[in-house]
Amino acid sequence: MTTLKTIQLTINGAIHAVSTGTTLLKACQAAGFEIPVFCAHEKLSVAGNCRMCLVEVQGTHKMVASCAMPVFEGMVVLTHSHNVQKARKDNLEFLLINHPLDCPVCDEAGQCDLQDITMAYGPSNTRFQENKRVIEDKEMGPLIKTVMTRCIHCMRCVRFATEVAGVGDLGSTGRGEHLEITTYLNKAMTSPLSANVIDLCPVGALNAKPSRAKGRVWEYQKIPSVDVTDALGSLIEIHTRGNEIMRILPRTCDDVNEEWITDKARFSYDGLRYQRLDTPYVRRQGKLVKATWLEAFQVVAQKMKNLNPKEMGVLAGDLVEAESLFAMGQLLDTLGIQSRDCRERGVNFSIHSPSDYLFNTSLADLETADVCLLIGTNPEVESPLMNMRLRRAVKMGCVVGVVGPAVDLGYAHENLSSKGTVLNKIAAGDHHFADLLRQAKRPVIISGIAALQGLDCMATYQTARFIADRFGVVKNGWNGFNILQPAASRVGALMMGFLPGKGGDDTDVILKCASQGHLKFLYLLGRDDVTQKDVGDAFVVYQGHHGDQGAEMADVILPGVAYTEKQGLYLSMEGRVQETAQVVPAPGDAKEDWKIVRALSEMVGHTLPYNTREDLLEALYKQHPFFQTRGMRPETVWRMTSAPQEIRRGILDYPIKNYYMTDVIGRASPTMAQCVKDIRGKK
Repeated sequence: MTTLKTIQLTINGAIHAVSTGTTLLKACQAAGFEIPVFCAHEKLSVAGNCRMCLVEVQGTHKMVASCAMPVFEGMVVLTHSHNVQKARKDNLEFLLINHPLDCPVCDEAGQCDLQDITMAYGPSNTRFQENKRVIEDKEMGPLIKTVMTRCIHCMRCVRFATEVAGVGDLGSTGRGEHLEITTYLNKAMTSPLSANVIDLCPVGALNAKPSRAKGRVWEYQKIPSVDVTDALGSLIEIHTRGNEIMRILPRTCDDVNEEWITDKARFSYDGLRYQRLDTPYVRRQGKLVKATWLEAFQVVAQKMKNLNPKEMGVLAGDLVEAESLFAMGQLLDTLGIQSRDCRERGVNFSIHSPSDYLFNTSLADLETADVCLLIGTNPEVESPLMNMRLRRAVKMGCVVGVVGPAVDLGYAHENLSSKGTVLNKIAAGDHHFADLLRQAKRPVIISGIAALQGLDCMATYQTARFIADRFGVVKNGWNGFNILQPAASRVGALMMGFLPGKGGDDTDVILKCASQGHLKFLYLLGRDDVTQKDVGDAFVVYQGHHGDQGAEMADVILPGVAYTEKQGLYLSMEGRVQETAQVVPAPGDAKEDWKIVRALSEMVGHTLPYNTREDLLEALYKQHPFFQTRGMRPETVWRMTSAPQEIRRGILDYPIKNYYMTDVIGRASPTMAQCVKDIRGKK
C-alpha cells in the first residue's frame, strides 16, 4: 500500500502536518479552525462558487478559495485575520442583496446554513436600497418545492444531479444577475435519489414538497432508525411530532448509504397513514367482519388442529423483521410444518453458506472495481444507492457489461445480450468479456433476482459462480461475487433458514398445491404478492399492517405493525445486523408480529418459551449468534463450483416494474402515487 507523503504548513501561527493533496479547507478544518462554506461539499467536486472560504496565504497577492487550493510545503495561512473577516462580510452582503426576508415562513429556518453563517460572519445592516430580483419557481416534480428567489447559486444541486444521481436534469442559464438554476424543459427530476438535493441546499431554495409548511425543525423529536424499503439498510432519522411522522432524513454512514437515501425511503412514510389494519377480521358468510383477538385466534387454531402438517404452508414477506421470522420458524418446527419459504416465486439459489446469497463485496470496495458483470439486474431501481457506487467506479475506469434487457443505468455500459445464454460463452472463455474478467484486478459479478427465477435459475446461478471461480472474481482478500437481494427481510430469513424443511415445499409448489386444492391452509406472514387464483380454496391467514392484496383474500386477518412502530432486527444485503426503532404507537389493536405468533402458539397448544422481546432475543442469539452484532459484515467462506451448467433460457425480465410501489407502504402512499403519475409516467 502506498503511503502518502506528509507536508507541514503553518495555520494561524501553529505548525500542522497533513497529507499531500489535501485541500487547504480540509487542512484548516482538521486543525480545528472553522471555515464557512456554501458550495463546498465532501461528496461533490470542487466548484469555488460562493467564495466564503477565502483565507490569506503568505506570498499571494489576493486571498484564495481554500476549498480549491491544495496545500504545499511551508505554506503560511491566516484564517481569521481582519482582511479575511472583511472579505467574508462583503461576500455575505452580496449574497443577501437579492435574498428575500422569508425566514419567518421558510421551511429551512432553524437549519439554514445561510442563517447560521450570517449570524457568525455577516454584516449587521445593508447598504443596498435597490429592489430585489424575483425568479420564477421551477418545476422539479412532486417531491421538490422550489423557491428560486432564495437561491445563492452554490451549484450543489447541479453537481449532485450529474455526479451522484447520474442525470442531466439540472443546469444553469444566464449570467451575472440573470443566472438561474433550472430543470430542462420544466420536467421533474427522474432519479430515485433526486430529493437529496433538499438536504444539500444551504438555503431554502429547495424544500420537501410533501412536508412543506407543516412544521418547524425545533418541534420534532429525532429518532435514529433503519430504512426497509430496499435491502441496502440505509441509516435514517425519523422526525416525529406527537404521534405523527413528519419527515425522514438520512443519517451519515460512509460504509452503507453515506449521507444519501432514496426518494422512496424519504417520502413513502405517508403510506403508513392509509389502508392500515387496526383490528382482527374473520370471514363469515363470505364477508370479513371485525372480531376480537381471541375470536380470531380460536378460528385459526381450530383450523390448524384439524389439518395434517403436510396440508399447511407459510410464506414470509419482504418487510418482516427477524424476531417474527424466528418465532414463526420455531412454531412451525413444533407443529411439524415443513412447507415454508421467504423467497420470491420461481427463485432458487444455493443456501449452503452466507456467501452464496450475500452481497459479498462491501459497498465501499465496489467503487474500486475495474470490471463488473451485471446479470439480470437493473440496479438503478433495485438498489439506487448501490448503483451510485458503481457509477463512481465507472468514472474511475470500470467496464460494465449487462446481461439482460437494455436499460439506462446512468453510466456507460455494454449490453452483452438480453439472453442468459451468453453466460455459456463467457464461462467457456469464448467471449471478449471473459478476457476482461481474466485481466481484471478487482472484478465483480452482481446477479439480480431476474437471473435466479425460472426453469434455468440454478443453471444461471451455477454458471455465474463458475465464472467467478475461473476468472478470479473470488480470490485471496477479494470476493467479487454478489447477489443483489431486493427485500429488507430476505437475508435475515435466509440466515435463519426460513426455507423448506425435510419434505417441505418452496414458494412455487406451495402456491401450486393451494391452487389445486392439495394445500388446505396458507399463512401469509406479511406476504402480499399472491392472488386469489394462487390460493384457490385454501384457508388463508394474513398477518400484516396494510389492507393490501394479501388481506383481501384472507379468511382471518391478524393486524401487525409497521417498521416505524416496533423495534426489529433486519439484515442488509451485505449481512449487516441493523435495528429499527419504535417512533410512533401502533394503530388501534394492532400488535407486534412476534407477539401475535407467540399468542397463536399458546392457542394451538405449543407455547413458545418467551414472553418478552428480551427473552426472544436471548433465544435468537443462542441459536444464531451473529445476530448479536450490530452493523458488522459477517465473515464468509467461499465454496468452489465444479462446473457450469448449460443455460437455455430466453430474455431475462427485471422483477421491479414500478420503483415507487414495491411494497405495501409505497402502494398506500399518495406521494408515491403522484411520483408514478408525474415521473414514471413521463419517462
